[in-house]
Amino acid sequence: MPPSSRMTPQGPPMGPPGYGSSPVSRPGMPSVMDPSRKRPAPQQIQQVQQQRNQHTKKKKMADKILPQRIRELVPESQAYMDLLAFERKLDQTIMRKRLDIQEALKRPIKQKRKLRIFISNTFNPAKPDAEDGDGTVASWELRVEGRLLEDTAVSKYEATKQKRKFSSFFKSLVIELDKDLYGPDNHLVEWHRTATTQETDGFQVKRPGDVGVRCTVLLMLDYQVNTHLLLLLLLLLLSC
Repeated sequence: MPPSSRMTPQGPPMGPPGYGSSPVSRPGMPSVMDPSRKRPAPQQIQQVQQQRNQHTKKKKMADKILPQRIRELVPESQAYMDLLAFERKLDQTIMRKRLDIQEALKRPIKQKRKLRIFISNTFNPAKPDAEDGDGTVASWELRVEGRLLEDTAVSKYEATKQKRKFSSFFKSLVIELDKDLYGPDNHLVEWHRTATTQETDGFQVKRPGDVGVRCTVLLMLDYQVNTHLLLLLLLLLLSC
């Protein structure tokens, strides 16, 4: 054989799998993964498990029922059938109470109480000083206060709790004075709740003047209701 000529190898390429021209496919296996075959979602898996559990429960209940022939041969088996009927009734009651609890937890607990509001004003007359000529001008002060009236039916636990401040019942307060007397920039007194608001027992406004002033007080309630979920849950469970 001449030295310049080389022998061309015959047959499939040698070497470890993966280095050849095409991957090795096993018989019976698809060469490409079917894109329609996907892993089921967790929600679908949960639904399938619930259906299986319901089917198993129904099957167990059917297995517990005694055949008519056995009930005729053993008269005492009627007590067993009565227990099965009581078990079904108990399961229905528990399921109904569970649904009632879920619905009740969605609704806030409402409690009717009376909030007494006191609005008062104080007039401070002018005090002229004859010696040095310095004196005080006439002024008035308006106070808006309030408190929650005590309820005779309140439990001892509620009575020992710390009383809420007057401002905690409102999200904003606006006092509008006479615009002709105090001008467009000084006739409104506003208070609005913020994240750093410190609660108070009342609001006061002080202005100079010695004549009667018409005032309009606007109070906007804060409807954030605290729900005692654990207490309600315990109450419904005890009533089962």
